[in-house]
Amino acid sequence: MMIVKKRLALGLGFFLVLLLAACGGESSSSDGEELIDGIEDPHNDEVVNIGYSGPLSGPAALYGENTLTGIRLAVEQINDGGGFDVNGQNYMLNLVALDDMYLPNETGTNARRLVQEYDTPAIYIPHSGGIFASQVFNEQEEFIIAAYSSEPNITEQGNDLTVRIPPTYDVYIEPFSEYQMERFGDKIALLPTSSEYGKDWTDALIPKWEELGGEVVYEGSVDFNKDTDFFTIVTNALSEDPDVLFIGGPSEPTALIAKQARELGFEGGFLIMDQAKLDEMEVVLETIEPLEGSVGTLPLIHSEYPGTDEFVAQYNEEHGRNPGSEAGFNFVMTYALVEAMKAAGTVSDTHEIMAHMQAGLDNFPEEKMAYEIKEIDSNGGFSVPLRMGVVEDGEIIEVIPE
Repeated sequence: MMIVKKRLALGLGFFLVLLLAACGGESSSSDGEELIDGIEDPHNDEVVNIGYSGPLSGPAALYGENTLTGIRLAVEQINDGGGFDVNGQNYMLNLVALDDMYLPNETGTNARRLVQEYDTPAIYIPHSGGIFASQVFNEQEEFIIAAYSSEPNITEQGNDLTVRIPPTYDVYIEPFSEYQMERFGDKIALLPTSSEYGKDWTDALIPKWEELGGEVVYEGSVDFNKDTDFFTIVTNALSEDPDVLFIGGPSEPTALIAKQARELGFEGGFLIMDQAKLDEMEVVLETIEPLEGSVGTLPLIHSEYPGTDEFVAQYNEEHGRNPGSEAGFNFVMTYALVEAMKAAGTVSDTHEIMAHMQAGLDNFPEEKMAYEIKEIDSNGGFSVPLRMGVVEDGEIIEVIPE
């Protein structure tokens, strides 16, 4: 049984010209560092540096910038409010952002630099390869990884200084599959991204789909770094007469896969892995119509948490577009981190900060809850209520699996 809520599908100009990571009022050096709100001395005892290593150039730059904007907005708000108090000492935040071009080896290099030069107690990393590369040494060098990835293995490593921010992708597989089977049928063709993440998603989906009585009629993948014309591979998949297409990767090319399938006459449903977002795909297509029958993660702008509307409004005011989950989750993580420092009574002892992360969530200011996260589990993963987004009759609808 599923509980369904409807909200009108929206779409602003999400895919505007990308802002560079160092613009928007911050001063910056040529190697990608950011100094927020005019903090000119990041080594001041009254400044807490937090780090970021993610893609700010190359094919994943938009994704990296979307993640960074959420952290940046929280930092600006906290500093504009006078900073925060820990044991009677007032602190300001300083965000130091470095480009790793989505390359795990660069992430590791950046993380070591951030710790050695800026003494960062926490570093945000928005891709699983970079997270795993940094988990090799983060406990020894005593910095918290704020991990923005739904890869389950991130919090199955026994790493005491890792926080996994979003839910793991495996929680979506069964409800996504049940929805599509009930609405369209049990034959599925697979066309996900060829990345390791896409392979992991596929490896988890196939046995669950078959366990539920379904049949996999085509197995393929798309290399979005190389492939720009999807006609042949989509044609091959549709030749097996599937009821459902499994697609996913970055939102923009995933939307084009869906468009190509519709142009070739596909009338079934799309099961969309969580990397692609329905609202972002809608903007690319300039209409929600081709996505009719899709199931994916619920876009932030269609969520109803205590601070969602305020966050969306503030983000729009600053960036002129709607925020995605990347911005929202990392915005929330930044406030949770500050509250954990306050509860721990320290801005530098990372083990104490981690030990007080639940207190940070308990003390979280309600008006800042773009997402409501009530607990962190024993492995370091935030527990987030499961929500699905489906497209029915031209609307993105919230579905709550039971």
